[in-house]
Amino acid sequence: MLRHTVAAAALALGLTLSVAPAAAQTAQVQPVPVPCERACMEDLAERVLEAMVAHDATRLPLAPDARYTEIGQEMGFDNGLWRTASAVGAYRHVFADPASGQFGMFATLDENGHGVTIGARVKLHLGLISEVEVVTYRVGAGPAWNDAGYARLEEMRTPLPMWTTTTPPAQRKSRQELVQIANHYFEAIENNDGKGYYPFTEDCNRMENGTYTSNNPGLVRMGDVDIGGMSCKAGFETGLYGIVTEVHDRRFPIVDEERQAVFAFGIFDHCGCKRELTMPDGRVVPINGFNRPSSILLAEAFKMQGDLIQQVQAVGTSVPYHSDTGWDR
Repeated sequence: MLRHTVAAAALALGLTLSVAPAAAQTAQVQPVPVPCERACMEDLAERVLEAMVAHDATRLPLAPDARYTEIGQEMGFDNGLWRTASAVGAYRHVFADPASGQFGMFATLDENGHGVTIGARVKLHLGLISEVEVVTYRVGAGPAWNDAGYARLEEMRTPLPMWTTTTPPAQRKSRQELVQIANHYFEAIENNDGKGYYPFTEDCNRMENGTYTSNNPGLVRMGDVDIGGMSCKAGFETGLYGIVTEVHDRRFPIVDEERQAVFAFGIFDHCGCKRELTMPDGRVVPINGFNRPSSILLAEAFKMQGDLIQQVQAVGTSVPYHSDTGWDR
């Protein structure tokens, strides 16, 4: 009887010892409030970045089956940037969608002395993080103008005020309308011929990896056409974005209704099969580059003013031709 009593006591102690660490961890990382509103999501965005540079995802309220992708590839929360991020950057832009339990974010990070710009999506379920999706642009991975964008974002620290302005409820478009307007952009750039519907405000600007690729003379040329120096609408009206032959795997998971913005994902394919493009005025423009199949994975956001797109911001990186985003919803 004594032996049984001692064994039972030891077993009870062993169970206590094995359960205690898990209980302690639960006490340290509590689920976020439900619903998680804008302030909650902005705080959680910061916590995600801090956990990443600490290389410690256990600081976050992760669901047991939480899923993480980086540049379309699924991996654990102990791989990719979770191993290499070394410091949280200065720039932050968060898109909150409490209705879907998701937020989007553009942010900067340092990766062992090199700049990284990210576009990220985080999904919550019952107060726990169930999904994290990250698209990166690493300094040195593309043209010099892309690299310069990282420093510009670091200097900006926050997005333009128009992005963070709350639209009065009576003036807001519905979620479905906002997604439709954002999709017009993808429709307009796919096999662009200069004759489509291009819903841009006169002051629209587009920023990619921290660099303005519209209203920025001399940056991007197609033949002798300074397409980068044009407004959003004028650039599309040239038909020279026809180098983009397909925009697929389009998703619009985050709709920031208060600020009338949509945070989307998609893949831009370039077939490499077009040697020239014809503008609406009849000019034939030879294609420089884009002479082999290639694709760009993008996290892209759109700020609306009524029925029109006022600002575009994106983080994108080259991926194998006709890749997918790693997500089907």
